Order: sequence, then C-alpha cells, then structure tokens
Amino acid sequence: MIAVAGATGYIGGLLCRRLREEGREVRALARHPERAGELVDAGCEVVQADVLEAETLAPALAGVDVAYYLVHSMGRGSDGDFAERDQEGAENFAAAAAAAGVRRIVYLGGLGEGSKHLDSRHRTAETLRRGRVPVAYFRAAAVLGAGSESFRTAFYLVRRLPAMVTPRWVATRTQPVAVADAVAYLAAAADLGLPVEREIEIGGPDVTTYGGMIDELARALGRRPPLRITVPLLTPGLSSLWIGLVTPVDAGVAKPLIEGLATETVVDDPSGMELFPRVERTPLRQALAAALAERG
Repeated sequence: MIAVAGATGYIGGLLCRRLREEGREVRALARHPERAGELVDAGCEVVQADVLEAETLAPALAGVDVAYYLVHSMGRGSDGDFAERDQEGAENFAAAAAAAGVRRIVYLGGLGEGSKHLDSRHRTAETLRRGRVPVAYFRAAAVLGAGSESFRTAFYLVRRLPAMVTPRWVATRTQPVAVADAVAYLAAAADLGLPVEREIEIGGPDVTTYGGMIDELARALGRRPPLRITVPLLTPGLSSLWIGLVTPVDAGVAKPLIEGLATETVVDDPSGMELFPRVERTPLRQALAAALAERG
C-alpha cells in the first residue's frame, strides 16, 4: 500500500493517478476528503488525515509500505507562519510513519536555500530524516505544469503585460523540470528495490534564467517576449503585491516564492537522476508547451 499526504494538491493528485495507472494500491490522505472526488474515481482509497492533527495519522498510515509527503503550509491560514507549521507536520508524520512500520518516506522539496520558503522545505526534509524511516529526498527547481504556482505566475504575467518592471531576480539561473518528469521520478521511488534513500536533485535538460523562462513562455504563446525594465530596489514584498495585481496567485503564496527567486536553483549533483534511466527529461520548450496544452 502507498499513502500520499497532500493528495489533493496539484502534484499529489497527478502522482496518485500515475501510481494507480501502474496498478498500485493508493491511499490518498486529505484534510477535506469531499474535495477528492476525482481521486475516488481514479480508484484511490481516500481517508481524512491532517499532518497537524497527529491522532489522524495512525489509521491513515496503517499497512502502508511507502508514504509520500507532499505537504507544505505556505498559504495555509492568515498569519504567514508556515515554517513552524511545516516543522510540526513533518515531526508528526515521521513519528506516525515509524509507528506504523512504513518502510520509506518520499519527500519533494526545493533546490537551493537562502529564503524562508526554501529553508523551510529543507528543514522539513531534515526533520523527516531524523525519524526512523529512511527518506528519499527529491529536490527540484520550478515545476512546469498548468497547476504549479511558478508556471501560473509566469503565464499571467506574459498574458497581461506587454512590458514589466522586474527586480534583479530575472537574471537568476534556474533549471525547471516538467511536471510529468517530476511525477515520474516520484512514482519510481515507490520501488523499494531502488537505493534512493538520499538527496536526489532533479531538473530538466535546460538551464535558463527566470527572465529567459518568461521569454520562452511568451514564444510558446505566440507572443513577442515582454519588454523588461529592471529595478534593483524592487523588494520581494513589493514584487508580490505587484504580482497580486496582475495575476490570480495569492499574495501569501507569491511573496515567499519570490523571495526564493534570488537563489540559484540549478542541479549540482546529477547522480540522483542517474538512478532513474527510464525517465527521459523534457526540454524547456516542450515542457512549456505541455503545460499550456494542459491548461486547455
């Protein structure tokens, strides 16, 4: 049995469906099971569980061999103190997984450190790894898919602005990964015969900048890349307010994401990806085209 915490999120939902297509038994953990109708239709067992309510995790993880932890608290609640909630959730999950006899935890975090968002993701991984269950720790830069906040932000900026005032982070290097590739890596980690209890950096074959990604998305939309006017003193707070005006992305999510854009997110150690030779990495142009097609 495989359990997925965060199953009603974008990547969690795609992973659940991918695992079911492979014939795996999947238990989807959801705070609000009534929102998981599509997962029920896909053949998943849906159970109510909340990583911040430790008592709900024991029955949810009973009989589970591999447990995915795809939960983060950014945007949950109004106080913005997601880092503390992230740690509490990870501690609860690690303890419950050990008590239930789970054999592997799989976690998806981010490449790089240096912002509250990225640091919280990394501390979550460290908290999980301090438990008694071995952890496969995947680290990715921006995931390109119709439902990812990074893609949605870039999409609406390109669609709505022929010119934009941008901070210096548009020149930061990044190595985005197609959502199909990210899900393929995660799904492959359900094989307990693979030695994946380590950090695994994942990225697409193309290294670009955030500005370059915006330009490539404009081309995929059949548009001229927007004129960018760089303003070095444009702070993350002001950037998130600006993004909140021109995109539907929640400012509470946008601000920590933008703070992380000053950090380079490029794969330094590709050896983890070499454990998954069947995953063919999708070039940036194709990943953006697939995300646009997914939007419909």
